[in-house]
Amino acid sequence: MNELIVHQVDITHYRLVELSRLADQAKPFYDWIERAAKRITGSPNELSEILMTANRAEIGAIVNACYAELVEKRPFLFDGIGRVYPHGKACFYFFSWIIRDAPQQRLAPLIARMKKAENITGIVAESDSIVELIYEYRACVKGFSWLTVREVVMDRLEGSRRSIKGHNIEASVRVAIITAFQNYFAIYAGYGKYKKIVIADRQIKIGNHTIDVSVELTPVGLGPKEILLMPIKTRETEGGGHSHIFTRDIIAAVRELKEGESKYYIIATIVALNWSVNELGNMNGQIDKVYHFNMNPNKFVGFDEASQVQLNRYIQGILDNG
Repeated sequence: MNELIVHQVDITHYRLVELSRLADQAKPFYDWIERAAKRITGSPNELSEILMTANRAEIGAIVNACYAELVEKRPFLFDGIGRVYPHGKACFYFFSWIIRDAPQQRLAPLIARMKKAENITGIVAESDSIVELIYEYRACVKGFSWLTVREVVMDRLEGSRRSIKGHNIEASVRVAIITAFQNYFAIYAGYGKYKKIVIADRQIKIGNHTIDVSVELTPVGLGPKEILLMPIKTRETEGGGHSHIFTRDIIAAVRELKEGESKYYIIATIVALNWSVNELGNMNGQIDKVYHFNMNPNKFVGFDEASQVQLNRYIQGILDNG
């Protein structure tokens, strides 16, 4: 991303770029709800019009269908640093976001009171509350179009990001991999040969190796789980032997992983100035894909469009063929 300089002062709005990209990845979730609404009501209209005109029973059927959707047909929803919400929480948050603010801080305590008073499950309390809120207040919000919802999602993502410490490059890489999976889901309404995709919300350890971003893929049928690993390396200063050390560690990890029974896909992400070309070549010969962003990590705002397209295609190849 180019810096925006006005009267010799940098006013670049990096946060807006990141949040916009992240908010756009909630669109498959919105589209998935819209497909459910059309299927249940038999209406050809868009989600906004359906929710604005449906009766209580129809709204309830839409909400409950989303909660009950099969694993392989669920899209992702995530917080401000790209950590995927569990499906039940994703449904609760998304529907709450479009009709009421701060579901965790303000609505969740009321849900807890309902459960205690009526001896009902959390899903029943949540879905009934969402139905009544939409039915009662839809005239106030005047619509649920994607552009309107997108603004709300951006606001909620920014709020969650402020409340979460440790936003860093790991989060940006996680957003990139979420984008690739969401792109596939938006096209095919599923995850190809896999019935379940789990994106870890923190680093994982495999043997002696720590992996920054990882994805667990469960194939349809009885096949063993497969794992996508995305180690990350950053370097703020130029030169030095760090490129060699990182390359050595990655290659050692790959050799160790290949000795096991699990199937691994490995993508390295490097954000550093003047990384050794020779070491990049060494890594390319050992692992599936390497992304090198030739910049100071402080200026990294995520994958650029060309890199994201490449990653989308790579993930499509995995989901289609494994």
